[in-house]
Amino acid sequence: MDLNPYWISGFVDGEGTFYVGIYKNPTMRIGFQVLPEFVIVQHRKDVELLYEIKNYFNCGVVRVNHGDRMEFRVRAVPDLNNVIIPFFKKYPLHSKKREDFEIFSEIVSLTVRKEHLTENGIRKILNLSKEMNRKDKVRTARLLKELVG
Repeated sequence: MDLNPYWISGFVDGEGTFYVGIYKNPTMRIGFQVLPEFVIVQHRKDVELLYEIKNYFNCGVVRVNHGDRMEFRVRAVPDLNNVIIPFFKKYPLHSKKREDFEIFSEIVSLTVRKEHLTENGIRKILNLSKEMNRKDKVRTARLLKELVG
């Protein structure tokens, strides 16, 4: 299958997620771990489509998400920064998800510059991430409060 990049962008508009997990982790220099990821979830019957997308981007993994759901996921910051983000800048999203993508891009950029290893950087990332379409806004606000003291 020869995937059209505009089709991929439209498909991600409906089925993709840009997510930034922020977790307390005492083994990290600043006590927090930042895990940005790009994910597309589909029913197992469409797993071949996820493999086609993986092949198109030449990065990420296809794995079980939950039950009969499969996912294509990219977590490696260099792949997010050098492959995924440039793709969606060239072939932009059209839904509200575009706003999440812009915030996601900024957070990945902060991570590339190693700002996530500083208290100010974590504070910036937490403040940015709470503007995304997140289910765990309360948890993010709590982490920010703990960071502030």
